[in-house]
Amino acid sequence: MSSDITFYATGYSDGDVDTNTSDNPTFSSIAAARYSRRQTMFSGVAALTVATLSTSLLAACSDSDAPDAPLQVSAGQDGQTSAGRPVTITGTVDAETQSVKWEQVSGPTVTLANADTRAVSFIAPGVAEQAALTFRFTATSADGRTASDETVITVTPARLGFDAVAKSLADKVVVPAGYNVTVLYRLGDPIRSNVGAYANNGSDADFDGRAGDHHDALQYFPLAASGNGPDAANNTRGLLVMNHENITQEYLHAGAPSPAPRPEREALKEMECHGVSVVEVTRAASGAWSYVQGGALNRRITPLTPMDFHGPAKGNAKLRTLFSPDGTKGRGTINNCANGYTAWGTNLTCEENWAFYFRRDAGDNNVRTPAEVRALGRYGINQGNSGNYAWTSVSPSDASSTVYRRWNATVDPAAPADGTGDFRNEPNQFGWVVEIDPYDPTKAPRKRTALGRIAHEGCWPGLFTAGRKPAFYTGDDGRGEYIFKFVSATPWAAGDAQAADRLAIGDKYLDAGTLYVAKFNADGGGEWLPLVFGQGPLTPANATYAFADQADVLIHARLAADLLGATKMDRPEWGAVNPKNGEIYFTLTNNNASGRPLGGTDAANPRHYNDLKGATNQYGNPNGHILRFRENGDNGEATSFTWDIYAFGAGADLPSQVNVSGLDASNDFSSPDGLWFSRATNPAGQNSPVVWIQTDDGAFTDQSNCMMLAAMPGAVGDGGAATITNQGADGTLRNQSTIVGKAPGANLRRFLVGPKECEITGVDSTPDGRSLFVNIQHPGEGLTGASAWPDSQNGGSSTARPRSATIVITKDDGGVVAL
Repeated sequence: MSSDITFYATGYSDGDVDTNTSDNPTFSSIAAARYSRRQTMFSGVAALTVATLSTSLLAACSDSDAPDAPLQVSAGQDGQTSAGRPVTITGTVDAETQSVKWEQVSGPTVTLANADTRAVSFIAPGVAEQAALTFRFTATSADGRTASDETVITVTPARLGFDAVAKSLADKVVVPAGYNVTVLYRLGDPIRSNVGAYANNGSDADFDGRAGDHHDALQYFPLAASGNGPDAANNTRGLLVMNHENITQEYLHAGAPSPAPRPEREALKEMECHGVSVVEVTRAASGAWSYVQGGALNRRITPLTPMDFHGPAKGNAKLRTLFSPDGTKGRGTINNCANGYTAWGTNLTCEENWAFYFRRDAGDNNVRTPAEVRALGRYGINQGNSGNYAWTSVSPSDASSTVYRRWNATVDPAAPADGTGDFRNEPNQFGWVVEIDPYDPTKAPRKRTALGRIAHEGCWPGLFTAGRKPAFYTGDDGRGEYIFKFVSATPWAAGDAQAADRLAIGDKYLDAGTLYVAKFNADGGGEWLPLVFGQGPLTPANATYAFADQADVLIHARLAADLLGATKMDRPEWGAVNPKNGEIYFTLTNNNASGRPLGGTDAANPRHYNDLKGATNQYGNPNGHILRFRENGDNGEATSFTWDIYAFGAGADLPSQVNVSGLDASNDFSSPDGLWFSRATNPAGQNSPVVWIQTDDGAFTDQSNCMMLAAMPGAVGDGGAATITNQGADGTLRNQSTIVGKAPGANLRRFLVGPKECEITGVDSTPDGRSLFVNIQHPGEGLTGASAWPDSQNGGSSTARPRSATIVITKDDGGVVAL
């Protein structure tokens, strides 16, 4: 580029003639020596080029007030930032302008905000390696002169951009400096326009039009500006779909819950507080989020909502009840814990600890077949169970109602033996993955029986690849239970993502396929074992349980997995799929000494130790771990995989044989539960995606309330083989080999700590990653009076009843959360 300064004749002016012919340096040549690499282009002046001077020099020597002088502009200094950070570039002009414009010249494409003003802004894009982005600033003066200048912003790969928060026992949500917390949607908040504000004193009713209790998994579904359907890129208007897993009775009623026989008003309220919310949320121009009471798509899905059965078990004799004699219909969903989503825009809600809501009277085994007794016992529906909350003790105002009676699975001796006259088969109507179209309240949710009946924690899709059959991963949340995978019978067609009838697309991919269960081998490999009727032990001739057909295999997936030799796990909770490489992560929350004794460890569940809490022994694996695996060929259809353990939960004070991952005060944790990777639509989910880890802990609560951490993990195989020395209560030592990932170090940090006696569960973001939604479940669960959250968040009432709630977290600078 030229470093010369070109002057333009302007006609005679006294004193405007250079008469000094000496060789001494001129001011112009001094300024030229400071000229940067930029080139300024002019139109209307024979396309001549001159150097752009710095602002200070322009102030000293600009002659642009003359009508034919070159217009001087600057695009600002070059700069450097990292992916996900907000960038503002301010251009300067030395004259009154008619217009200005910014445009990107090169580098990964970004969206420019306020491109027709002097100050333009954008979010630094996700990059795998350092990249240069060039931007051109063009100004047109009031008298028609035009000039441009360029600046370069260098973007480096994403990194965690916050300081870890300390452990906390405060009754508030604590986040890093530079972040803001807003309470968005609380227990009892009205979602219908005709429902009044929540009194929070036990007097409230109408919970089919209010937020339920125990907020759990959530998903943000972007909503079109018209409000009529999806808009994948909308970051300011959407539907939050969230589970309401359970209740804290004492906070719902004016006084203590009534004993059996239960009043109908109390039982109905408790039932309606379970289930799912669909609620519209919006972000104002100011940046403030709120939910929309009376939103057209707002609704509650509760244990009373009509459901349809789909897949191989639809119409099976084991689903027949007095309510649905043909076994094709059901009522409601309950104990919804984690969730999932589909590429065609629907929500998957999952029924977890549903079994304990059912009553079975003493002596019921005597009128059941041995196979029925075995199957009921395998799911924990034992005779003598009274059922959660004693709902069956209600005498309904409508004598014909079976709303409460349905929870009694005891055989009625006077009813037909096929189950159509009582609710002996009602437990078989629960334990499923349920698909909901959040954009269409006219369609009943569908229970997808091809994915098996277990205590589903959640259901997470693998990467959708055109021409390959989609895979969905799910955990059975119980000590010693299993990890499953469902592979659709139909290869993915990308056009189905835009279909208008979303539940019909669910029929296509979720009603037929193969359900597998995982077996983890000691060498770091693993196998997917198919649950297919007629194969191996899954036949009518099996002595343990005689399977009748494929529906029977799916209804009793636990029994089938037992017979196949699947690996018992330390409470499989949430799963998450890395959007970059497709690796699957699972939290194994914890196990105790009876569930995993010293001699019962294996490579995938390798620890047995004591984490002393005060004077209380905690033997087993009280702090849990996070396992990950990679499908062979990176293909969800594969029947084998490799695995390792990404991180072990532990206090930083525990010895290295327990604190295997080398955690310190910035990232020690216990009982990992919720798990989620940032969306691939923003830099936090690209190249080195951020995984979020949430805890549901009892072992570590003497040191901290439950928490959420952010991490940038490596990949399966980045560590190696290890041997852990375990110790039993009697001092016996036993070595266990395992496969351990690279220690996470500073790439794992504590991002949030919740209020007292809560669980942190449920997380999603807007597509741009700049607003993060998180659920705070059952604050004050211990009924100790320790929590008044969320009122206590900003110094409010210290005596208010605590409420589960959704919060939204944003960065003060408007950047991508965590980066």
